[in-house]
Amino acid sequence: MLKKIISETDAAMAKAVAHTEHDFSTINTGKAQPSMVEGVQVEAYGTTMPLKNCATVTTPDARSIVVTPFDKGLLKAIEKAILGANIGITPMVQGGIVRCPVPELTGERRAELVKVANRYAEDGRVRVRNCRRDGLELIKKINKDKAASEDECKRAEKEIQTVTDKWIAAIDSALKAKETDLKTF
Repeated sequence: MLKKIISETDAAMAKAVAHTEHDFSTINTGKAQPSMVEGVQVEAYGTTMPLKNCATVTTPDARSIVVTPFDKGLLKAIEKAILGANIGITPMVQGGIVRCPVPELTGERRAELVKVANRYAEDGRVRVRNCRRDGLELIKKINKDKAASEDECKRAEKEIQTVTDKWIAAIDSALKAKETDLKTF
């Protein structure tokens, strides 16, 4: 019973860390990534659809994104949609593609993004601590109901704390990597 609580708590914490790492991946580090424009809504064929549904998005180098539409007639619509998305990228139509140069991040903007990353990390730590609290409450309930000995419950509480420390360290490690990435010019 206690082992099950520990493993469920561990799994919940792993999900919290994965969510935090996903949040980190949404922060623009100044390097071109297809995800920066894939969600832009393009008016095509009388409807609105995500860019990734009407074009191929690639990054030939670290500073540019190339959008190749499936239908060349969508070039102007794609250019207009990227401009209208207000994501800080100015697209240029070149032949049958739309080239989007990614501007260099300023030092001030990098500092703001580090603060955002720290906020995401703290949210992740709070999620992990909430999982710990839930697990400890279940253990206390088992102890109160005398379903397990007091020693077993104390051991389980220590194990949950060990698991918590492991996942908080994982968040801190991911944050450190993201900060390094953001501070690299």
